[in-house]
Amino acid sequence: MALYIVILTGVSYGFYILLQYLTTYFGVPVEGFAPIAYLIVFGVTLACNAAMFAPVVFHISIMIWAIEQCNCNLVFVVLVASVAGALGELTGYYVGYLGKRIVLAESTPGYDRFVGWMQRYGPWGIFLVTLQPLADIAGLVAGASKLPIWKFLLPSWPAKFLKYFLVCYFGGAILDLLPPLPF
Repeated sequence: MALYIVILTGVSYGFYILLQYLTTYFGVPVEGFAPIAYLIVFGVTLACNAAMFAPVVFHISIMIWAIEQCNCNLVFVVLVASVAGALGELTGYYVGYLGKRIVLAESTPGYDRFVGWMQRYGPWGIFLVTLQPLADIAGLVAGASKLPIWKFLLPSWPAKFLKYFLVCYFGGAILDLLPPLPF
């Protein structure tokens, strides 16, 4: 899991450098770009979270880019991204909800154990699973077990907010420690 996080961090940093290079190369004025940057953060985060089991980390790069380059407010960027992230997780929820009829989820190894864990810990279980890099499993299990959608979204949103806040805050701090890029 640690190697997975290191790889995702490296890819995300690469996307950030690419965004910074492209805005400099094409001369995109980022000073008055903040209102549009919030819309970009929302759209990209929604699309990345709607992608099932794809380790798409482009939205993290966009969030850090909006904060660092467009001078967007950290809390507002995280708020917009967390709402989009929670809404994007609905694809996993509906795949689990509709897919249970297509594929018998009960035959999947560990399914009963995970459902029991989610039922035992309730919203805290969804919260903790959503904090992980691959949070799609929470939506799949919540949908497959016919959990009401609000009981899934309610703990999913604060988990996304906390995860994105920590990633953006520490990601920006790490970028400040690195030497400036030549472009």
